[in-house]
Amino acid sequence: MPRQSSHVIANSDRPSAPKTPRPRDPVASGERDAAQNRAASHHYFLLEKYEAGIALRGTEVKSIREGKANLKDAYGLIKDGEAFLLNVHIGPYSHGNIANHDETRTRKLLMHREEVRKLFSKTQVKGHTLIPTRLYFRNGRVKCELALAKGKQDWDKRETEKRREADREARAAVNASKHRRGK
Repeated sequence: MPRQSSHVIANSDRPSAPKTPRPRDPVASGERDAAQNRAASHHYFLLEKYEAGIALRGTEVKSIREGKANLKDAYGLIKDGEAFLLNVHIGPYSHGNIANHDETRTRKLLMHREEVRKLFSKTQVKGHTLIPTRLYFRNGRVKCELALAKGKQDWDKRETEKRREADREARAAVNASKHRRGK
């Protein structure tokens, strides 16, 4: 039986156009935070910041890449020489199946034993707690920035707001005077 000769075979002599790689997701590449806790600086004085890894399941990492993490009511806890992250809401993975993760489960923080010991002693002071301020990727791993925080009273919040408003007005006045001089 004769071969079909109607198919045209591409000529391999021509150089093909170089494929440009698709730009990487800014969250996955670490250029942008996966989640931020903006209310933390409003409700707490953030005293010191620490970096910790998080023990996650595969669908949780994929959900964080999709931007489905929420740190609003989250806090850190040190128990039996280990650090844990509670109330972090990581939404279900869109392509997950029945084995998808529990959204608000307690997650273990990965820190050096010495760091955990120091944090434990600092959180024993009355009014001090651990608050996660942001989730981000570093070298493909999810990291959590924890802040040792002290709760603000209502008058502290008003004072901070007044100071911020005064700074904003001063900046506006400086910019206005620069603008007038420029004309």
